[in-house]
Amino acid sequence: MDKNDSGAWPVLAIDRQRRGSLVDQIVAAIAEMVNRRTLPAGTKMPSVRQFAKVNGVSTFTVVESYDRLLHLGLLSSRRGSGFFVARGEAPAQPAALPVSANVVDTLTPDLYSGQSDALPVGAGWLPPEWYGESTILDAVRHAMKIPAGRLRGYGHPLGFPSLRQHLAATLSADLFAVEPEQMLLTHGATHAFDLVLRTLTRPGDVVFVEDPGYSNLLALVRHHGCIPVGIPRGAQGLDMDVLAREAQARQPKLMFVNTVLQNPLGTSLSQAQAHRLLALSEQFDFWLVEDDIYRELAARGDSSLAAMDGLRRVIRIGSFSKTLSPVLRVGSICASGSLMPELVRVKMVTGLTTSEVNERAVYEAVSSRAYRKQVERLVLQLDGARELALERLGDAGLVPLARPRGGMFVSAGWPEPGRNGRAIAERALRAGILLAPGEFFALQPPATAWFRFNVAYAYEPALLDFLRSIQGDMP
Repeated sequence: MDKNDSGAWPVLAIDRQRRGSLVDQIVAAIAEMVNRRTLPAGTKMPSVRQFAKVNGVSTFTVVESYDRLLHLGLLSSRRGSGFFVARGEAPAQPAALPVSANVVDTLTPDLYSGQSDALPVGAGWLPPEWYGESTILDAVRHAMKIPAGRLRGYGHPLGFPSLRQHLAATLSADLFAVEPEQMLLTHGATHAFDLVLRTLTRPGDVVFVEDPGYSNLLALVRHHGCIPVGIPRGAQGLDMDVLAREAQARQPKLMFVNTVLQNPLGTSLSQAQAHRLLALSEQFDFWLVEDDIYRELAARGDSSLAAMDGLRRVIRIGSFSKTLSPVLRVGSICASGSLMPELVRVKMVTGLTTSEVNERAVYEAVSSRAYRKQVERLVLQLDGARELALERLGDAGLVPLARPRGGMFVSAGWPEPGRNGRAIAERALRAGILLAPGEFFALQPPATAWFRFNVAYAYEPALLDFLRSIQGDMP
């Protein structure tokens, strides 16, 4: 650290080439000074404008940094007086996420790009022909015939009206009554998660996640300065006793949960567990964000938090990446009418509107006569592929973590400890096989080596040959 011209305040060593935001660097630097007593309790902080000038950053960056430090309990504010160091040490922070689960690394780009030549055993998309290529291509062609008058604006803030009306009608017929004005379209499910976090949380808030759970969500929670707390999920669903204890101790702001066909385990919550989860959210006053993107692949009658709750305390996230194509990037948020205005405001502030062309293409596809039959065929294909994958993986010596009830994924591995899943995945990539190790889905490195397998590719001879070949000399 250097001193500024007045000698009164240290200039932070901010590295603009470093990965991570300026806010993260500022918060980390001040937290370190508090811990080392360089900034003792009661020290008056520079004003926002003064800090920005001395360190060459924007006032917006300083405001966000101070806000996060306030929520971490490191600073306090006094009206008319400014900001002060609140105490002599930073609060204990949870153990850091393993690098593989917290940032994009050498393996994860290929899991999403679809451009790799490697066999995509760990990817989250299906072969294009499984989706019904003709339905998608026809829908895209129709969407491109957008009226010339629609090229002048950005589109409706809530999203393409016809698609929202279709979604509301479908949900009302299948699950629960909802109005089009309660539907907000997004750039896929991850964008929806981001909007919910921006709207309902502030840095320092506790957010419950399933462990193991969706890898990008773990990183996103941390990116917003929230503290992720894992609730164990296994073959029998969520560990409700742990959830109750943690809720009482931690006072979470919200919890993300896959009710049906959970990623990566493929299991679904029972009606009894869903009811208890709703009761706990009511008792301890936290939101439930239902990641429902696999609903169309699930059995009719499977539990739905949104249907049970009527959107009082539940926010439902939907997507079309698993039944149409991930390239279209269209998701949705379904929430109460009272919450929707703030979600729309945050969407507009952070990115204006979403792509009407993409939303028109999705509307053309899902409103076609062929769509429902296409989904039915997809479910049958997945059922057959999943049973075959379980059989072949078992032949190769792997044991499933749970018996999936449906969907795209099987998670399986070796029950003996001591094997490094990430090292195996890197070795597989060199052999032309893309694996997704358990490290991507867990808050802490798993005790045993396991992988999430996409059932469409999990019985390929190249994969099975690789798994057998490393039995004797696995890292």
